[in-house]
Amino acid sequence: MSEPGSLVRALSGRQVARNFHSFVISEVGIGIASGRLAVGSILPNDAEMMDTYNVSRTVLREALKTLEAKGLVEARAKVGTRVLPRSRWNLYDRQVLGWIQEAGPGLVFLQSYVELREMIEMQTARLAAQRRSAEQVRMLLYWLNQRSMMAALAEPFALAEFEFHRILCEASQNPFLRAASALVEFGVVQAIAPQLRAGVADFASAKASLYQALADAMERGAVDAAGAAMADILAVDRVWILGA
Repeated sequence: MSEPGSLVRALSGRQVARNFHSFVISEVGIGIASGRLAVGSILPNDAEMMDTYNVSRTVLREALKTLEAKGLVEARAKVGTRVLPRSRWNLYDRQVLGWIQEAGPGLVFLQSYVELREMIEMQTARLAAQRRSAEQVRMLLYWLNQRSMMAALAEPFALAEFEFHRILCEASQNPFLRAASALVEFGVVQAIAPQLRAGVADFASAKASLYQALADAMERGAVDAAGAAMADILAVDRVWILGA
């Protein structure tokens, strides 16, 4: 669940692990994100985990190293592998966000996320309006059209909406904003998930005019208009994500 689009694809169900290594990472990761493996607790010893997940010691240790790199656990000699608090997790990591998404992020987490997303995406829109290329404008219009065409299909619709936002990050020409695509994708998913649960049949119409206004601003290179259009989009998403 580390490649772009993987959070969106999880809307249709949990993704199957590709190999034993990713299987162990996902099982332990979701266990930590859900609280089943409590913060401060020590993971079972190697022999027990090898038996639980039916993997070799090499696979297990590589998986735990990956989790340690993501900030979820910490290995200490003569102590074992301890589960770390969320403040240590790499929350910019798409896989970590996927585990939080699956476990249920909780209102406080989502409030903090929405605050960050609004800061990132409004500035992204303004920079993109200044720096976008003709090809990036063309791709924005393509994904805008795809968003409309896929309005009744949750996963293809969300992928189209994510691609629209991802291209804005690319158009900003800021490497830090380009690297924030996982955060952007997480927001797209969190906004559409409540609509999916509510049985909404048309995902596009509520924000169609807002996305059109943003695309128009990108074509014109209108910085203030782009920022305002993005603010309007995020205001709708805030209500959908937080329920207020």
